[in-house]
Amino acid sequence: MRVLAYLYAMYKAPESPSYEELLKQNSEQQIVLDSLLQKIDLYELRVTEMQSRVNEMQFQIDQMKRLIFGSKRERFVSGETYGQMKLPFEVEEKAPEPATKEEIHYTREKPNRENHPGRMSFPAHLPVEEIVLEPQEDTTGMKCIGKEITEQLELIPAKLFIKRYVRPKYIKADEEDSLNCKGVIADLPVFPIEKGMAGPGLLAQVMIDKFVDHLPIYRQIERFKREKINIASSTINGWQESVCTLLEPLYNTLKHRVLSQGYLQVDETPIQVLDKDVKGNSFRGYHWVYYSPLEKTVLFDYRDGRSRAGPSELLRNYKGYLQTDGYVVYDFFGKQKEITVLNCMAHARRGFEKALDYDKTRAEYVMGMFQKLYEVERVAKDQNMTPDQRHELRLDKSLPVLNELGKWIAETFKQVLPKSPLGKALAYCIPRWDHLMNYLHDGSLEIDNNFAENAIRPIALGRKNYLFAGSSRGAERAAMFYSFFGTCKKNDVNPYEWLKKVLELIPQHKANKLHELLPQNLHL
Repeated sequence: MRVLAYLYAMYKAPESPSYEELLKQNSEQQIVLDSLLQKIDLYELRVTEMQSRVNEMQFQIDQMKRLIFGSKRERFVSGETYGQMKLPFEVEEKAPEPATKEEIHYTREKPNRENHPGRMSFPAHLPVEEIVLEPQEDTTGMKCIGKEITEQLELIPAKLFIKRYVRPKYIKADEEDSLNCKGVIADLPVFPIEKGMAGPGLLAQVMIDKFVDHLPIYRQIERFKREKINIASSTINGWQESVCTLLEPLYNTLKHRVLSQGYLQVDETPIQVLDKDVKGNSFRGYHWVYYSPLEKTVLFDYRDGRSRAGPSELLRNYKGYLQTDGYVVYDFFGKQKEITVLNCMAHARRGFEKALDYDKTRAEYVMGMFQKLYEVERVAKDQNMTPDQRHELRLDKSLPVLNELGKWIAETFKQVLPKSPLGKALAYCIPRWDHLMNYLHDGSLEIDNNFAENAIRPIALGRKNYLFAGSSRGAERAAMFYSFFGTCKKNDVNPYEWLKKVLELIPQHKANKLHELLPQNLHL
């Protein structure tokens, strides 16, 4: 009995918990549940952040692939998004229908060759070498009834030759035996390089080869060797230095001319510069380009870095419109009363073009709005409108589009992830929106600074060939020639003919009339 009582005491049912104990247990369980829910929320937030990082990295990978393998075009054809109509030549894709065999009979018409435009006509200014080819048969007693003429475009490679100046020396008959006889002899013309072996034409060609055709010095030397002429690289570098010294006053004249304009487009591009005193024996310098769309003049200015110091020094007395991309250095000029900053619409558009693969619907909407803005510019160009006419057209057509787009950008930015491709594109536009709209102030202003970007392309091509500048002085020389040749290109001037003429004239040209030798002013 005692055993049974003991066992009963050990295994008797537990007493029911009290109400207070149940409340305590429930509270403890609720705390655990809240902790778990917080952890779940935290994990979801981390997953969202990681997904955002994955998307951002994928975007960067796609952009790198595009830079390496993809097309450089930014062409966009809008579709049926946000109520936009398709262009009349766009055809909707339909599901393929089952193929059926059908026998077709038709009569083919022979094309009329008389209406064929034929090959291009040759320029009238080219000289003609006429070669008459007589038949091999004996034409004695025959009558010529006409001629057949066939023309080819031919080339004679440039040839070096020696220009020899022979100056006869004369004396009077009665001075023949005199020890103090001076004689009479003609004066030598003034050469670009005094006592130098290179004439104006050769000097001009060396500069054209280097800075227009991007032919490095060593390749020029190889070409001279094919003509059995050995010219050291130090000699050619000396020619370049001498020509730069001769043209430096003209470069300063061009600089003053460009900076006196009331509207400039600005951009910059890097160039690798050798320097044995820095790590890696080279550093990254920058060519800053200043382009005047009104006068079509180009100015390159070399600086050792990309800081604000370069443009601030050059533009310290500038007054007018300044069009730039979104580089933060240019924000300094927006705080100056004398300067009105314009931003580039093409740069703003690129962000949305990159976002097409990630947020197609909204990105296409913005791209369509940009398309409308550029359509206005195309119409103004095709109709050859005056600045006043273009200004009125923009106020009528472009201003409503910009107002609508600005509101949409501000509202949509609140709905997207800041680090997403679309978020970055929106974030670029919002602080710059007023500057993007400033081109509406004057019909002489451009919607973007693509002209300045086009002006720096020769430097990009040059980098691929000669890779770097030998020194900061070499980069400064390059800036000078890029300025002259860029201005030649914008004004449809043959750079070789211009430089050769200038090298012939500038040694004796008046300093106060150097502007007459600028590419846009010199008559060839």
